[in-house]
Amino acid sequence: MPVSEPKLKQICVFCGSSSGEDSRYLNAASTLGSLLVTRGMGLVYGGSRMGLMGRLAQTVLDAGGEVVGVIPRALMNREVAHSGITKLIVTESMHERKAEMAGRSDGFIAAPGGLGTLEEFFEVLTWSQLGLHQKPCGLLDIDGFYKPLIRMLDHAVKEGFIQEAHRRMVLVDSDPGRLLDRMQDYEAPSVPRWIGKGQT
Repeated sequence: MPVSEPKLKQICVFCGSSSGEDSRYLNAASTLGSLLVTRGMGLVYGGSRMGLMGRLAQTVLDAGGEVVGVIPRALMNREVAHSGITKLIVTESMHERKAEMAGRSDGFIAAPGGLGTLEEFFEVLTWSQLGLHQKPCGLLDIDGFYKPLIRMLDHAVKEGFIQEAHRRMVLVDSDPGRLLDRMQDYEAPSVPRWIGKGQT
């Protein structure tokens, strides 16, 4: 029986350019990278050779997978780019970088990371809320890393700032394989109005 083509062919992963304080984060990056190759998915990421980003990219490369890195020239000049990946795209700005990554990707995962990871993830999530794309957005919640953030999202729902349907756009799982499964099965909700009550 022929193997069907994956619906998600290119996965964009946002994650830290540092390794974190615990080896479990690097281990999770390795696991995710191996799974992407096993499932026939390419990686799109921020182009760095450092931290979780570097471990993820190198794992995909070592397993024979394809890695596209997108990095702004300012960071390229600081010599943090991974020179051995399949394709490295250098942009003139962070805005161009994010647009390039989004356009090349069928889905988005935020693994543990810092301000840049959060900013990139919430931008593509907001684009989904606005109906600019219908691609799945997932949090890889390694050992509860994202639990405080998830509580904040739930609090915003309770207080009337996020619709429940939009909250459900955020797929959360601690297991990379299950998260990819849920992303494959994802169907964007049909929400006629994204603006909340009392707003114009």
